[in-house]
Amino acid sequence: GILCFKKLAERKSLFAEPLGLVKSDKAAKTLKKAGASDAQILRGDIRDADALAACMKGKRIDALIICTSAVPKIRFFSIVKILIKKLFRRPASRPEFKFPPNGTPEEVDYYGLLTQIEAAKQANIPRVVLVSSMGGTDPNNFLNTIGVQPDGTGGQILMWKRKGEKALVASGLDYTIVHPGGLLDQPGGKRTLVIGVDDELLKRETRSIPRADVAEVCVQALVCEGARSRAFDLISETPENSPEVTTDFEALFASETRVYDYGKDPGEPVAAFPNGPPSAA
Repeated sequence: GILCFKKLAERKSLFAEPLGLVKSDKAAKTLKKAGASDAQILRGDIRDADALAACMKGKRIDALIICTSAVPKIRFFSIVKILIKKLFRRPASRPEFKFPPNGTPEEVDYYGLLTQIEAAKQANIPRVVLVSSMGGTDPNNFLNTIGVQPDGTGGQILMWKRKGEKALVASGLDYTIVHPGGLLDQPGGKRTLVIGVDDELLKRETRSIPRADVAEVCVQALVCEGARSRAFDLISETPENSPEVTTDFEALFASETRVYDYGKDPGEPVAAFPNGPPSAA
């Protein structure tokens, strides 16, 4: 999100002054370090559609770039177990993760997205660019196991993301949905970018992409007609295997003509809140 904000702010001839939505003081400080003024910082909670719409109304907002995602935290004692097993030269399992209260994929990636869609409608914002993730067609993807509780709730992040994507597609808003591969903290603008559909790019040996390149694609999606009303997967070649740096984004979007197939249903994730989570209001 910060990278998208910076790229929008740098292009004053193309975009109005960008606004950033934050929930916490910590996030506000981070946004200020990225160059935001107090007037550019909106405060809200993605669990409260009315409050989100209220903070957006009266502002000149032509589009939303949504980068929210549930973020797991490692279970400390799972690391202790791994270290003990290694000490005694026993096979070690993977670390265990959990999602914080009010921060599960169901609450953030599904209901949180529904709230932002509703807020966009209330504030008459016609366009949404959503950063999601590859892997949504596979219910057995490892990422779906993170944070799963004994009753099956609490995890399944890619399945909840996909369910939210379907809601955006059906919302009537103009949308672009980006499914990046593994995110790299490396410089952008140095690679050939590749788009595809239906997780086919996961079969490739290289299936990652710098965060800065994902942000660039999100910003370009706001001005390129070829990015409208579509979803696609996104990766990059390695720098040494990049025949040329991608700079023509209309050509990039035109390079994949197939439609992302949301009919490939991985099934329903297990809901902890079948009637919706408690409101933040």
